[in-house]
Amino acid sequence: MAEFWRLAVGAAALAATGLYAGVFFAFTVAVMPGLRAAGDAVFAEAMRGINRAIVNPPFLLVFLGAPVLSLVAAVVSTGAGGAAAVTAWAAFVLVAAVLVLTVAVNVPLNEALDAVGPVHGEQAAQARAAFERPWVRWNAVRTALSAAGAVCLAFALVSAA
Repeated sequence: MAEFWRLAVGAAALAATGLYAGVFFAFTVAVMPGLRAAGDAVFAEAMRGINRAIVNPPFLLVFLGAPVLSLVAAVVSTGAGGAAAVTAWAAFVLVAAVLVLTVAVNVPLNEALDAVGPVHGEQAAQARAAFERPWVRWNAVRTALSAAGAVCLAFALVSAA
Protein backbone atom coordinates (compact mmCIF):
# COMPACT_ATOMS: atom_id res chain seq x y z
CA MET A 1 0.00 0.00 0.00
CA ALA A 2 2.86 2.41 0.76
CA GLU A 3 4.23 1.79 -2.74
CA PHE A 4 0.87 2.73 -4.25
CA TRP A 5 0.82 6.06 -2.38
CA ARG A 6 4.45 6.80 -3.29
CA LEU A 7 3.63 6.27 -6.96
CA ALA A 8 0.32 8.15 -6.80
CA VAL A 9 1.79 11.19 -5.07
CA GLY A 10 4.86 11.12 -7.31
CA ALA A 11 2.70 10.96 -10.43
CA ALA A 12 0.48 13.80 -9.20
CA ALA A 13 3.56 15.92 -8.38
CA LEU A 14 5.01 15.15 -11.81
CA ALA A 15 1.75 16.09 -13.54
CA ALA A 16 1.41 19.38 -11.64
CA THR A 17 5.06 20.29 -12.17
CA GLY A 18 4.87 19.37 -15.84
CA LEU A 19 1.76 21.48 -16.29
CA TYR A 20 3.25 24.61 -14.85
CA ALA A 21 6.56 24.02 -16.60
CA GLY A 22 4.45 23.98 -19.76
CA VAL A 23 2.83 27.30 -18.87
CA PHE A 24 6.22 28.93 -18.28
CA PHE A 25 7.58 27.33 -21.47
CA ALA A 26 4.63 28.68 -23.49
CA PHE A 27 5.40 32.18 -22.23
CA THR A 28 9.09 31.69 -23.08
CA VAL A 29 8.60 30.43 -26.63
CA ALA A 30 5.30 31.95 -27.75
CA VAL A 31 3.59 34.57 -25.60
CA MET A 32 6.51 36.91 -24.94
CA PRO A 33 8.04 36.55 -28.43
CA GLY A 34 4.57 37.18 -29.85
CA LEU A 35 4.17 40.35 -27.81
CA ARG A 36 7.69 41.55 -28.66
CA ALA A 37 6.47 43.16 -31.90
CA ALA A 38 3.53 44.89 -30.20
CA GLY A 39 3.65 48.57 -29.47
CA ASP A 40 4.44 49.59 -25.92
CA ALA A 41 0.86 50.44 -24.91
CA VAL A 42 -0.49 47.23 -26.46
CA PHE A 43 2.24 45.19 -24.76
CA ALA A 44 1.53 46.71 -21.36
CA GLU A 45 -2.24 46.27 -21.66
CA ALA A 46 -1.91 42.69 -22.93
CA MET A 47 0.41 41.71 -20.07
CA ARG A 48 -1.85 43.39 -17.53
CA GLY A 49 -4.76 41.35 -18.87
CA ILE A 50 -2.76 38.10 -18.92
CA ASN A 51 -1.49 38.68 -15.40
CA ARG A 52 -5.01 39.20 -14.11
CA ALA A 53 -6.47 36.26 -16.07
CA ILE A 54 -3.88 33.72 -14.91
CA VAL A 55 -4.85 34.11 -11.27
CA ASN A 56 -7.63 31.55 -11.49
CA PRO A 57 -8.50 28.36 -9.56
CA PRO A 58 -7.05 25.80 -12.03
CA PHE A 59 -3.73 27.62 -12.30
CA LEU A 60 -3.48 28.25 -8.57
CA LEU A 61 -4.32 24.61 -7.82
CA VAL A 62 -1.48 23.45 -10.08
CA PHE A 63 0.93 26.21 -9.10
CA LEU A 64 0.48 25.79 -5.34
CA GLY A 65 -0.18 22.06 -5.54
CA ALA A 66 3.11 21.23 -7.27
CA PRO A 67 5.36 22.26 -4.36
CA VAL A 68 3.11 20.59 -1.81
CA LEU A 69 2.88 17.38 -3.84
CA SER A 70 6.63 17.48 -4.49
CA LEU A 71 7.31 17.77 -0.77
CA VAL A 72 5.01 14.84 -0.03
CA ALA A 73 6.64 12.86 -2.85
CA ALA A 74 10.08 13.58 -1.38
CA VAL A 75 8.99 12.52 2.10
CA VAL A 76 7.44 9.25 0.93
CA SER A 77 10.39 8.57 -1.40
CA THR A 78 12.78 8.88 1.51
CA GLY A 79 11.64 5.43 2.57
CA ALA A 80 12.66 4.04 -0.81
CA GLY A 81 16.15 5.44 -0.29
CA GLY A 82 18.89 5.83 -2.86
CA ALA A 83 18.40 7.67 -6.11
CA ALA A 84 14.62 7.87 -5.70
CA ALA A 85 14.93 9.85 -2.47
CA VAL A 86 17.74 12.09 -3.69
CA THR A 87 16.00 13.02 -6.92
CA ALA A 88 12.64 13.50 -5.21
CA TRP A 89 14.21 15.94 -2.75
CA ALA A 90 16.03 17.67 -5.61
CA ALA A 91 12.68 18.03 -7.37
CA PHE A 92 11.14 19.59 -4.29
CA VAL A 93 13.98 22.11 -4.01
CA LEU A 94 13.62 23.03 -7.69
CA VAL A 95 9.84 23.34 -7.51
CA ALA A 96 10.03 25.36 -4.29
CA ALA A 97 12.57 27.65 -5.97
CA VAL A 98 10.04 28.34 -8.73
CA LEU A 99 7.45 29.35 -6.15
CA VAL A 100 9.94 31.60 -4.35
CA LEU A 101 11.09 33.21 -7.62
CA THR A 102 7.53 33.82 -8.70
CA VAL A 103 6.56 35.45 -5.41
CA ALA A 104 9.81 37.41 -5.07
CA VAL A 105 10.34 38.56 -8.66
CA ASN A 106 7.60 37.92 -11.22
CA VAL A 107 4.58 38.82 -9.08
CA PRO A 108 6.08 42.17 -7.97
CA LEU A 109 6.86 42.96 -11.62
CA ASN A 110 3.26 42.07 -12.53
CA GLU A 111 1.92 44.24 -9.71
CA ALA A 112 4.13 47.17 -10.68
CA LEU A 113 2.92 46.97 -14.27
CA ASP A 114 -0.69 46.75 -13.12
CA ALA A 115 -0.23 49.74 -10.81
CA VAL A 116 0.69 52.08 -13.66
CA GLY A 117 -2.72 51.43 -15.23
CA PRO A 118 -3.45 52.09 -18.87
CA VAL A 119 -0.48 53.89 -20.39
CA HIS A 120 0.40 55.61 -23.65
CA GLY A 121 3.42 57.18 -25.27
CA GLU A 122 6.54 57.60 -23.17
CA GLN A 123 4.83 56.27 -20.04
CA ALA A 124 4.05 53.02 -21.91
CA ALA A 125 7.66 52.75 -23.08
CA GLN A 126 8.91 53.26 -19.52
CA ALA A 127 6.48 50.74 -18.06
CA ARG A 128 7.48 48.18 -20.68
CA ALA A 129 11.21 48.81 -20.17
CA ALA A 130 10.87 48.28 -16.42
CA PHE A 131 8.88 45.08 -16.91
CA GLU A 132 9.77 43.13 -20.05
CA ARG A 133 13.46 42.28 -19.82
CA PRO A 134 13.53 41.22 -16.13
CA TRP A 135 10.21 39.37 -16.41
CA VAL A 136 11.35 37.42 -19.49
CA ARG A 137 14.72 36.62 -17.91
CA TRP A 138 13.22 35.30 -14.68
CA ASN A 139 10.48 33.43 -16.52
CA ALA A 140 13.20 31.58 -18.45
CA VAL A 141 14.74 30.62 -15.10
CA ARG A 142 11.34 29.41 -13.85
CA THR A 143 10.94 27.40 -17.04
CA ALA A 144 14.31 25.69 -16.60
CA LEU A 145 13.82 25.02 -12.88
CA SER A 146 10.33 23.60 -13.28
CA ALA A 147 11.38 21.42 -16.23
CA ALA A 148 14.34 20.15 -14.21
CA GLY A 149 11.98 19.47 -11.30
CA ALA A 150 9.72 17.43 -13.57
CA VAL A 151 12.70 15.42 -14.82
CA CYS A 152 13.81 14.75 -11.24
CA LEU A 153 10.30 13.61 -10.29
CA ALA A 154 10.17 11.28 -13.29
CA PHE A 155 13.56 9.86 -12.37
CA ALA A 156 12.46 9.38 -8.76
CA LEU A 157 9.40 7.45 -9.93
CA VAL A 158 11.38 5.23 -12.28
CA SER A 159 14.34 4.61 -9.99
CA ALA A 160 12.22 3.36 -7.09
CA ALA A 161 10.07 1.09 -9.23
